[in-house]
Amino acid sequence: MKITRESDYALRIMRSLAIKNSLTDAKTLSEETAVPLRFTVKILNKLVVGGIVRSRKGATGGYALNGKPEEITMRSVIEITEGPLVISRCLDSDFVCEQDGCKNHCSCFYNRVFDEINVLIAKKLESITLLDVIRETNGESK
Repeated sequence: MKITRESDYALRIMRSLAIKNSLTDAKTLSEETAVPLRFTVKILNKLVVGGIVRSRKGATGGYALNGKPEEITMRSVIEITEGPLVISRCLDSDFVCEQDGCKNHCSCFYNRVFDEINVLIAKKLESITLLDVIRETNGESK
């Protein structure tokens, strides 16, 4: 499994919004995070639709967190940009396994192992909030 560039950028943007704790325009976020402006706007739109960022239009507009940093997890940011966390195609709800004995959702050894790993990754990403990221950035411990 690999975290895509889009998720990496989304995490950077969310960190910047959490640190600022105020309305910030896309251009400023782009410059602060070294994310191309076009990609910043695309990601911000996804985060707004996902409900973890709010936007205000106009001369005094911009983007801000739509919630407290301690309520927004790495998992939520990644799933908003990537979709549901699934480390193997056999865990995807649309996958039909063609292996002998498997009917739609496989119960083979690999499926069980991938499912266990997927749960561990999801729990870890769920346990890390933007507040944790801010504290780490400031040299504080959890």
